[in-house]
Amino acid sequence: MDGQVKSRNDAYTYCKILADNPEFPGARLLNSQARQAHPEKAWASIERFSQKCPSQVKGKKGFPQFKKHHVRASVEYKVSGGKLSEDRRYLKFTDGIKAGVFLMWGTRNLHFYQLNQIKRVRVIRRHDGYYDQFLIDHKREANKELTGKQIGLDVGLSHFYTDSFGAKVDNPRFFRKDERQIKRLQRRLSKTQKRSKNRAKARNKLGRAHLTILRTVFKEGRDRNTAQKPKK
Repeated sequence: MDGQVKSRNDAYTYCKILADNPEFPGARLLNSQARQAHPEKAWASIERFSQKCPSQVKGKKGFPQFKKHHVRASVEYKVSGGKLSEDRRYLKFTDGIKAGVFLMWGTRNLHFYQLNQIKRVRVIRRHDGYYDQFLIDHKREANKELTGKQIGLDVGLSHFYTDSFGAKVDNPRFFRKDERQIKRLQRRLSKTQKRSKNRAKARNKLGRAHLTILRTVFKEGRDRNTAQKPKK
């Protein structure tokens, strides 16, 4: 806005200036590499916006916005700042914020990877809690056996897809099943007063409903992929 940031390197430099500013004590306590992750996201949105304007993309250009009360906040630690225990159950933050040690539980097993393979740790806040994402340096090898056959797929509304052999898969319509609940929660949210506790509760319930639909889609897709795999 003021023309001080004209490149990605300028964003990194300006982030260091904000960290040294006494008006932002939280930025000073945050790990230096975690601070660098935020200018990367900000510059990505600015660059995406600047590319859409000259190309005259129709509709909204995705103008970067400031969000003070943002639920999906995240902090990313690259190499330092976050330390995983030997048993892969505890995550300790070693930066100036001194968040402490957290016990992790979930469906992903990190024992398949060595500690030196974990390159980044990202903490994301959702409507139902906090989640950890790990960027792992791993070489994935997939053995492909070509069958020499071809198949055509037609995606539609009445059916999810229809192949060239006539097989059809029904459209799950996850959103349509829970659309009535989403509309009801949206009406409740619109009736609340801005920046009130009731509005925060209504926003949290609406976010949880969207998360339920999203996870149902992923679970259904994972179950279908598992069912289509040939048995050995």
